[in-house]
Amino acid sequence: MNIKILALAFMMLPLVAQAQGSQPRFSDVYSPEIPSSVKLCGDNIDLDRSDLYERFDRELSSIIYTHGTTMLVIKRANRYFPEMAPILRENGVPEDLLYLACIESSLNPRAYSPAKAAGIWQFIASAGKEYGLEVNDEVDERYNLEKATKAACRYLKRSYDKYGDWPSAMAAYNGGQARITRELSAQDADTSLDLYLNEETSRYPFRVMAMKAVMENPGKYGFRLRDNQLYQPRKYKTVEVSGPVADWPAWAKKQGISYSLLREENPWIRAKKLTNKAGKTYKVRIPTAESMSRKAAGVNTYNKAWTR
Repeated sequence: MNIKILALAFMMLPLVAQAQGSQPRFSDVYSPEIPSSVKLCGDNIDLDRSDLYERFDRELSSIIYTHGTTMLVIKRANRYFPEMAPILRENGVPEDLLYLACIESSLNPRAYSPAKAAGIWQFIASAGKEYGLEVNDEVDERYNLEKATKAACRYLKRSYDKYGDWPSAMAAYNGGQARITRELSAQDADTSLDLYLNEETSRYPFRVMAMKAVMENPGKYGFRLRDNQLYQPRKYKTVEVSGPVADWPAWAKKQGISYSLLREENPWIRAKKLTNKAGKTYKVRIPTAESMSRKAAGVNTYNKAWTR
């Protein structure tokens, strides 16, 4: 059947149903059950207060019904959490902050926002440099998962030491420490949860809480994934580069991979050459052929709660 005719037929279905005295059938939409409290970074947050309840309800409903993005986050988490979680533990940061990265970038390693924030942890250039990341036209370590995760840990720990609670540290990650510090003083409040802030920053800790709720039990909210549908972690050999690279595509070919794959697995590389006048040592990841094959790589599931 001609595609245009088929599309027209689908458009006419509601009119046919109306003419026949019936209404078209839509899928049921359920409002999620909201718990009396949630645990975040080891602390209980009571949701009996109506404004806190409604703020959590908004974010949970939004994440549940943004099906495609939420499903992709779960799939990507299986690849990235095994590398990120140990870094958080080593730096004394609660693993619940993995869900902050999910909110920041949907775990897209190439994420770049309209505000020019980059990478899974979404650092702007100035903050990245402040926390030890190299950012220039040839190298951008905001896209280096290991280094950016360590930088995020330093930022979050500094915020927690300043405010004494993780929701405020999360709000500062979104809105900046200067703003949160100023508003806590101006509004005579002890935590960001009691602040009147711009909508994005006000919602932010609740988005992290809601993402945690869904990812701890996706099946409860209708997500049905199999183990072999999760994205598998890569295995690499690491090649150290301590000098200039005149031509990354040629370099990649010598390593037995394409330039495209080199960039995908090392998104911190931002140009086709590396000047490296300072003689800095960079660790370049070369994925093994086995890990690039779905059949050969096998299936490893980081969190069994993610699948049926």
